[in-house]
Amino acid sequence: MPVNLTAPQASALLPVKGVKLGFAEAHVRKPNRKDVLVVTLTEGSHVAGVFTRNQFCAAPVLLCQDFLKQKAGIRALLVNTGCANAGTGDDGLQRAKQSCEALSQLLGLQANQILPFSTGVILEPLPVDKIVAGLPAAIANLKEDNWLNAAEAIMTTDIVAKGTSRQIQLSGKTVTLTGISKGSGMIHPNMATMLGYIATDAAVSQAALESIIRYAVNKSFNCITVDGDTSTNDSLILMATHLAGNTEIAEASPEFAVLRDAFTEVAIELAQAIVRDGEGATKFMTVQVEGGRDEVECRKVAYAIAHSPLIKTAFFASDPNLGRILAAIGYAGVEGLDVNALKLYLGDVLVAEHGGRAQAYQEEQGAAVMKAAEILVRVDLARGNAQSTVWTCDFSYDYVKINADYRS
Repeated sequence: MPVNLTAPQASALLPVKGVKLGFAEAHVRKPNRKDVLVVTLTEGSHVAGVFTRNQFCAAPVLLCQDFLKQKAGIRALLVNTGCANAGTGDDGLQRAKQSCEALSQLLGLQANQILPFSTGVILEPLPVDKIVAGLPAAIANLKEDNWLNAAEAIMTTDIVAKGTSRQIQLSGKTVTLTGISKGSGMIHPNMATMLGYIATDAAVSQAALESIIRYAVNKSFNCITVDGDTSTNDSLILMATHLAGNTEIAEASPEFAVLRDAFTEVAIELAQAIVRDGEGATKFMTVQVEGGRDEVECRKVAYAIAHSPLIKTAFFASDPNLGRILAAIGYAGVEGLDVNALKLYLGDVLVAEHGGRAQAYQEEQGAAVMKAAEILVRVDLARGNAQSTVWTCDFSYDYVKINADYRS
């Protein structure tokens, strides 16, 4: 079960003026489940996106990047689960375009005003006929308060839907931010096998929105890992409808940081929810590395720890086999690391210093910390002032079962 995570209440996901969401059960892969989502945006909305860096990226990712560059004014999103439309070549691109064209005709838009997204099994053709057949139903139930249904419609191996909202004040106006995400396995930064959509009714310039998404993603979705696999379909989209009535936010605006930080809070909560719902997860671990010369080397150490199957399986078993963490720090690739100067903590317990076991450390202390559902691993490299934090989960028997049976 997810670690300290439950699905949000529908009433907790606040409507965003100018954003409507509708879903359908199109039987893309399995019957009787929400698997198609349509999101519409009011004219004049600004949209920014970041996508996977996997070289084998999916057809919808390529199309999204192309349509955003064309600056036609994005007015809708189309999401399907059950099929990733990745590893499908030119045929996959044509099928993604066909789905956009079908929706554009129903909404009275141009095809390049619609961003397509897919998630699910790789190397299988997109069933365009099923998706197109589901579009009328999705359009028929377009509503501003459909965020929970939308969160459910983008799930794959997720156990619970993921969503959150915030409200802030900008130039005396109440501004709403609501976001949803999906992801459970095949999770690794740049981005992860995740989809994330965050909308606001704030007035914000295109340049400021693009600056915000770069900042927010590096503090959130690029700080999580479940299994070290970077997917072919990862996408994060920020949308701003300009209907809140605030003075438009530019990068130089005094309130820019307020909006940026609110977006980042939403992104962090959604990103952490993905880890808490990691496939088979029973533990949520925060890996905090401090005292580095720069953030890059801190992240190297954090990810070495967070990716290690040996460490993750030990945490599942609540086994304080903490020498595995020292080994990961050692192979992280930090040049000139003084292993005699660094310190390793498990929670508040000092585990290692001076190149070995801390004199006062007792294994019973480590075992007690590791029994908790949420665990902090802290490393002090003692060579500078930089720091970085990564969130991950353990590896359980269920992770293997889920992925062995994924196509069943």
